[in-house]
Amino acid sequence: MAGDSETRLQDHGENGNAVRQPFLIGVSGGTASGKSSVCAKIMELLGQNEIDHRQRQVAILSQDSFYKVLTPEQKAKAVKGQFNFDHPDAFDTELILKTLHDILQGKTVHIPEYDFVTHSRKDKFITLYPADVVLFEGILMFYTQEIRDLFQMKLFVDTDADTRLSRRVLRDISDRGRELEQVLSQYITFVKPAFEEFCLPTKKYADVIIPRGADNLVAINLIVQHIQDILNGFVKRQNGYTNGTATPQRQRRTSESSRPH
Repeated sequence: MAGDSETRLQDHGENGNAVRQPFLIGVSGGTASGKSSVCAKIMELLGQNEIDHRQRQVAILSQDSFYKVLTPEQKAKAVKGQFNFDHPDAFDTELILKTLHDILQGKTVHIPEYDFVTHSRKDKFITLYPADVVLFEGILMFYTQEIRDLFQMKLFVDTDADTRLSRRVLRDISDRGRELEQVLSQYITFVKPAFEEFCLPTKKYADVIIPRGADNLVAINLIVQHIQDILNGFVKRQNGYTNGTATPQRQRRTSESSRPH
């Protein structure tokens, strides 16, 4: 497995106390490949999905939250399925970088909430509390080097193209109110070409490739074990000493009242 969880750098959190930087894991793959399902399965196997959001050691973040605010002309195209949401320019890279740097500094961050039906950001935000491990999933997580280099581990969910297309059709029709003809047209015009040009080439940067997505329990269990080892390392350092040196505890936010992630 990639990454060295024993050599995390110390930084300073919101209250000025030293905190240990979280272990960042990037999860990439094509549309409907099962990225979010893999992350959810990891959370389930770690038992983190049953823990209050403020106290979780593992958190999930999605690149989908960082779509740019569209102009009226772009929104009109989006409604007709004529806007390319799979192009790197569709994402707010600057905000992604700022958010990741804030996470590395142990800050509580507020993530935009995106509405796929209206193609716009909602007025409310998702709150992400400090965690020891952060999973950040998205189709282009490894495309920009400045973002890619922040991940200590990179996973690529590799799922058959026909399976991904069928999942996307079902999702867009049932969850986003799209028409079948529009979904297929958008896939052929934008999604498939963008995957081949921007997403698939980044597979080479992955430390671990997960064929079949969440169905691949062997691969997921190996990743879960690695994350568990990382979490155990954080606990040991927080409860005592490492190599004869006192280690600072991660500062948890318990008083904030906001919408949980």
